[in-house]
Amino acid sequence: MAKKELDEDLLAGGSLNNEKDKQAKKAEKLAKKNAKIKEKNESKRNALKAKIDSLKEAKVNETDEKKIEKLDNQIQKLSDKYSSVGGNSSVSIAPKTAKIIKSVVCIVIVVALLVTYVATGAVRKGFVASLSLPAQYFTGLTVSNGENTAKIKVSTYNFYFASTYNSLMSQKSSYEQSGLDASQYGLDVDFTKKLSSQTYTDPETKEEMSWSKHIHDLVLDSIESTYTYYLAAVKDNDGKDPEITEEQQSQIDDTLSQYKETANKSGYTLSAYLVLAMGKGVTESVFRTETTRQYIAQNYQSQMSTDLSEKEYTNDEINKYKDENEDSLKTVDIRLFECDSEDEAKEFAGKLKADGSNFSDLCVEYSTNDFYKKAYADDGYSTLIGMSKSSLQSRGYAIASADAHEHEDGEEHSDDEELVYSGLDWLFSSDRKAGDIYNYSTTVVYVIAPASLSDRKTINVRHILIAPETDEENASATTATDKQWSAAFDKATKILSKWDKTEDGFAKLAKENSSDGSASDGGLYSDVVTGQMVDSFSSWCFDDGRRTGDTAIVRSDYGYHIMYFAGKNDQTVWQYNAEQELMSADSTSASEKLEKEYTIKENWFGSRYFEKDIDISN
Repeated sequence: MAKKELDEDLLAGGSLNNEKDKQAKKAEKLAKKNAKIKEKNESKRNALKAKIDSLKEAKVNETDEKKIEKLDNQIQKLSDKYSSVGGNSSVSIAPKTAKIIKSVVCIVIVVALLVTYVATGAVRKGFVASLSLPAQYFTGLTVSNGENTAKIKVSTYNFYFASTYNSLMSQKSSYEQSGLDASQYGLDVDFTKKLSSQTYTDPETKEEMSWSKHIHDLVLDSIESTYTYYLAAVKDNDGKDPEITEEQQSQIDDTLSQYKETANKSGYTLSAYLVLAMGKGVTESVFRTETTRQYIAQNYQSQMSTDLSEKEYTNDEINKYKDENEDSLKTVDIRLFECDSEDEAKEFAGKLKADGSNFSDLCVEYSTNDFYKKAYADDGYSTLIGMSKSSLQSRGYAIASADAHEHEDGEEHSDDEELVYSGLDWLFSSDRKAGDIYNYSTTVVYVIAPASLSDRKTINVRHILIAPETDEENASATTATDKQWSAAFDKATKILSKWDKTEDGFAKLAKENSSDGSASDGGLYSDVVTGQMVDSFSSWCFDDGRRTGDTAIVRSDYGYHIMYFAGKNDQTVWQYNAEQELMSADSTSASEKLEKEYTIKENWFGSRYFEKDIDISN
């Protein structure tokens, strides 16, 4: 080799090493970012689960059919929210990806799910234990934007089909274990029968198809989405696969290690076992390649969101958004209680004093759950600070629901249908004033402060969650006995007594004692806005007299929160929300643009070898 060529190779090697270092640092930064997002999402999921458990407990003790129906609706709404929590909630996703996530398929591999459903080797029946050369070499699909192209082998399709199939099975099982009717969530399918013999109706288009065709479409959507972001990531990385994080690589290695152990016990090699469990051609190499590419796609999409979250918007941009969307940024301060029936709500409103002074007493009187009878004695449990229309709608209050309306031919409303919200119209009317009382359906509301563009600042707060220790593992704190709640309060008091009066000291106590997902970050929640946290938590944080360094012990559905007020920020809540909406719009625009560039096409010959609906023998 000529010296010049050797020098160039050495320089290329040095450049490659530098690039790997950059990628490693980038991956480490991304891992930390994802870890924080994961913690926040876990906290949200725990909060939603506690609410669902509480409603299910109330349902068990209820005999009135109307009340049971109402509880079912509330449980369903919260369960939908529970299922949707997983990514950066402040950033929107493009329609294509949203469709996939809505259908319980996402571009990120759920390793634990595969361990649970594939490790038995019995989830999908009838797969031929053959490496199947056609599956390994024939192209079944092509994803391309004209410039960058990926030829998808049949084995890759089989991998995604198994993952999608198992994911849907898991989702259905999860609903059923929660006492919910899976058919209400679009999962009216019997996995013990042939998919091709069962009918699926698309809720948006009303198109009827077989469940086999529906799952096939989901698989194509999932592959197209994954390879869209994967190819974009490779293009932006000078044509090379970006590095995944060490944690992600470890997850893949650990999963395959578990598979290998199970395979060996059953007398299979790892690749033969994967073929048996996931389909022809799905060898260890295919599994590693596809899971790695899924992580690369996830990381690229996450980095897109991260880049946007770091974008700074000018005051002119924020004010322009405010001028065009002021109505959505206005918030109200209210007392609110949701009764079990409209008749009870009318009684509640009739007994409510003009100054609202007996609101908490009435909440206690009309609560049917023992926990809430005690909890509502605290005003914070019924006080909602800085609630926007969207935040009220997300909680499913009757006052925030659309008016009853009919559709021709029994069709459900479309996304672009204009709905009327009489309750919200009243609450956010310019005619409202403090002291107004309103009863809408099962909701009773007392206005503390009418709708306005509030000048409240976003805040930073630290807390230490001390959940009561219940007799049953993972039971909701609302089911704890008085004695268990008392023990939790004593523990919280003791921890607070050890505090050294510094923020660092409080953070240290949070890391050592809190059961909340924020513990690793010293219990810190930054840029908190009104309506974000549970009511009693938020009511304390946004009290007009709150000062930096204030502490307290606040009770919520999850336990006792030892609070530390870290301070107010410069940005108002409405400015922060406007910025988040701008970010969301930009994120959606960026992902939509990218997803429109890429299309997926089936190869007629290769698609003859796809494995679908052949797992059921009866």
